[in-house]
Amino acid sequence: MSVSARLRKARVKHIGGHRLWFEFSDGSQGERDFAELVRKDRPVLQPLREPAYFARVFLQRGAPTWPNGFDLAPWAIYDEMERENALTRPPHAA
Repeated sequence: MSVSARLRKARVKHIGGHRLWFEFSDGSQGERDFAELVRKDRPVLQPLREPAYFARVFLQRGAPTWPNGFDLAPWAIYDEMERENALTRPPHAA
């Protein structure tokens, strides 16, 4: 299955602080902490430092997005989580 097929649909849920839970269309899921990302010195990230604002994440065209327009590439999140063995897969997934 190609990366684009895996990521055609996804779910995201804020689970506290700067942590998000993802479920990708291949059934894999996992959590990721973005605290290090939001500490970077970029003006677009400043609002995300506030956990209440960070919690306002939503999916737009499959990408985790915030009201200020900042978004993350879902394929990059998937690849990073896969490299870090941070994804769990259902038993039927290859």
